[in-house]
Amino acid sequence: MRRTLSILFVLTVAALAAAPAAAQSAIVYSVAFPAPQHHYAQIELTLPDLPAAPLQLRMSRSSPGRYALHEFAKNVFDVHAFDERGAELRIVRPNPHQWDVPEHPARVRVTYKVFGNLVDGTYLGIDASHAHMNMPATLMWARGLEGRPVRVTFAPPEGSNWQPATQLFATDDPWTFTAPNLQYLMDSPTELSNQSFRSFTVRNADGKQFTIRTAVHHDATDADIDEYAAATEKIVREHGAVFGEFPEFDGGTYTFLGDYVPWGGGDGMEHRNSTVVAEGASIKGNVRGVLGTVSHEFFHAWNVERIRPKTLEPFSFEDANMSGELWLAEGFTQYYGQLIMARAGLSAGDQTLLSLANSALGVASSPAHRFRSAVEMSEMAPFTDAARANDPTNFGYSFINYYPYGSALALALDLSLRQRSGGKVTLDDYMRGMWRVHGKPAAAPGYVERPYTLADARARLAEVSDRAFADDFFSRYIEGREVPDYAKLLDAAGVTVRPRSTDAWTGAAIDASGRVTALRGMIDWGSPAFEAGLEHEDVLISVDGQPFSAALLKDRKPGDRVTFEVRHRGGVTGKGTLTFGADPARQAVLNESAGKPLTAEQKAFRAAWLGSQRR
Repeated sequence: MRRTLSILFVLTVAALAAAPAAAQSAIVYSVAFPAPQHHYAQIELTLPDLPAAPLQLRMSRSSPGRYALHEFAKNVFDVHAFDERGAELRIVRPNPHQWDVPEHPARVRVTYKVFGNLVDGTYLGIDASHAHMNMPATLMWARGLEGRPVRVTFAPPEGSNWQPATQLFATDDPWTFTAPNLQYLMDSPTELSNQSFRSFTVRNADGKQFTIRTAVHHDATDADIDEYAAATEKIVREHGAVFGEFPEFDGGTYTFLGDYVPWGGGDGMEHRNSTVVAEGASIKGNVRGVLGTVSHEFFHAWNVERIRPKTLEPFSFEDANMSGELWLAEGFTQYYGQLIMARAGLSAGDQTLLSLANSALGVASSPAHRFRSAVEMSEMAPFTDAARANDPTNFGYSFINYYPYGSALALALDLSLRQRSGGKVTLDDYMRGMWRVHGKPAAAPGYVERPYTLADARARLAEVSDRAFADDFFSRYIEGREVPDYAKLLDAAGVTVRPRSTDAWTGAAIDASGRVTALRGMIDWGSPAFEAGLEHEDVLISVDGQPFSAALLKDRKPGDRVTFEVRHRGGVTGKGTLTFGADPARQAVLNESAGKPLTAEQKAFRAAWLGSQRR
């Protein structure tokens, strides 16, 4: 991801530490891998100059960029605490996530082991080929010492050819790194492996230059890695054109931590000066297949990492992190991740246009709009963001993920701004406005100076358009539950929106045995099958008084009605009437494919929207 080479920053935030940073003793970690094939790390933690109060050691319950709880403490074992003479200290467990040392001297040494065998943007993955560390899943920390600087030394396995890549700050020792505070430490994933490095530089208009690095753990060829780095450079420069400049990466470097091995896992996770981009597959001959995640995550270097909702600042490591702004933080990033691929010439413009349009139309047809707004969908993240649920939910019809929901809103807003301004104002202008006010002001590494509220996001839109438009858009589509008129908006780009199907529609699938099934877990609220009282796993016994046969439902038209007898789960039987409807789903097709002319204005609109913005 990111690996920053810099001097030791000893910065703290006054709200977290009363003493000057220079007066604070660093917390020291040693991370070793005595038997990586067994997927565990041996951690030693030294805490100096402790106050007399009980020492409260914690494992995080959440991880930067994740909004649901993840119980990392479950993989910690063999925990011990010692004084300076090596005498063991008593430990008590007040809860599953905490180890307390009630009586202790001013200096305590803690040792423990932690298991990890999952490569993604959240967990710890160790094997004979590498150590992929997300810090909340790896390192304990002490409550009350969050503002102290940190020093971490990694000890690779004997005889390994591993190299480190991280956004932690480098020292004279190539295996020792620092962080100015807990927030930055927990936000700094680290990869140790025989990885391949490439780099290039970017420059802002003020002359400041930054190094962009790719650090890739892989089983591909040098040619594949060269292709990956070259494509990443195209993506990076096109993202920079959206905002007009690059963030001032701490230490001057941003790193893509790529993990592309068949035995790995898949994910993408943003961080302040780096990103984890992983696939459980090789990139040998398939570099293009992984670049979408690269594009998405780099947009986060601005959006979320610096343009951050106030609800996520500072990030909590002890609880779930709920935000009503994920439609913007994640959804707009989803939109730009795809759009930039087209602008960089790495995906076809027409293909990107249709993908964005059809995703938005899928969002528009969901019955979930009647239950939750974009803000309320965002607030569901603690229950849906890689969360593990033990009980069934009705999310199939009551929830739209904030990624596609936000992308659909970004599409609507971008097209609206372009049309009402004759192409002079676009979503790029809105993102630049958010950047100037909320992202660019300097802050200590790990923190954001001016996080935004929902009212701030509305105000920035008013600044690039006008107050009436901003109020209307936010009130109807973001805080409200209305759906933009995508057919009208897409027409300007030469896209036709038409029904997905003209066949009679029930909102359910009914097989030859009469069994009713739902594509999304439960029958959609408001669909003909739902209104008729049918649900997933029901079995039709008869239709119009005749024993059920699939032929009795064939060749129906919207508006046709049939009576039925049904057996519900549990053996309860019932009767009802099913009125066939028209499929509410819509699909987008290019005018050229719909037999319509593509005007010169529509062609120019597409080019201005999907073409490169680099000057």
